[in-house]
Amino acid sequence: MNTIWLKQNARKGLSVFILLLFTQFTFSQETDSTKSISHFSGAITATNNGISLVPTFSLNRPAVMFNLSIGKGRLSFEPDMRFALTGKPWSFLFWWRYRVRSDKFLFTIGAHPALNFKTQISPADGSEMIVTRRFLAGELAPNYFVSKNTSIGMYYLYSHGFDKGAPENGHFITLNTNFRNIRLGGQLIAHFLPQFYYLKQDGVDGVYFTSTLTLAKKNFPFSVQSIINKEIESEIIGTKSFVWNVSLIYSFSKQYVRK
Repeated sequence: MNTIWLKQNARKGLSVFILLLFTQFTFSQETDSTKSISHFSGAITATNNGISLVPTFSLNRPAVMFNLSIGKGRLSFEPDMRFALTGKPWSFLFWWRYRVRSDKFLFTIGAHPALNFKTQISPADGSEMIVTRRFLAGELAPNYFVSKNTSIGMYYLYSHGFDKGAPENGHFITLNTNFRNIRLGGQLIAHFLPQFYYLKQDGVDGVYFTSTLTLAKKNFPFSVQSIINKEIESEIIGTKSFVWNVSLIYSFSKQYVRK
């Protein structure tokens, strides 16, 4: 793995990919058939180890996560609320996402304010207190569909922290391949998402590999998922060389058509 090449070319590759994506949409004359369709979907996840959107960071204890998506057409509001299994808040992300799709391309742009909660010891009396740190972030996610169930893509997330002790500027860039609906026999299917990513926070950086494997049954709301994350080369303090988890997920989805 050439980590120097990945650091130097990740942003350049993202820019080229986005340019090709917009070119595709400029010449596409397809009608958006989702304008009149509203949706409400979500997932509840229980896991032995809460892993963050940036997988090198984890809660290091059991967690429960609530993900919702409410929208119409291309625009959706997608809150992501995470708690330790004891009930202590971990992080709240309030995503707004806009998606544009053609036959071969999917482009997502999103932004969110976020709150991250950290337990500290009060210097006054030695008791535990929860400190809230505020962030503002934006994302770009172009994907190209090689086939119906296989896509390659990139993901870029920029985050800005406003409070003392939080990273002021963060850059998270991934190169990924997404394999969906892999048939395992009968009604069982798998989804596999391997990624290499580059992370930079306030002048220090690192390169990592992560993958997500999901096992599901068609038309059944529960699935099992596992995430692993391996550090390849990193200067970032406070991260672990290897992180993993196993999760049970309950998913639901409803669509509403205006008449």
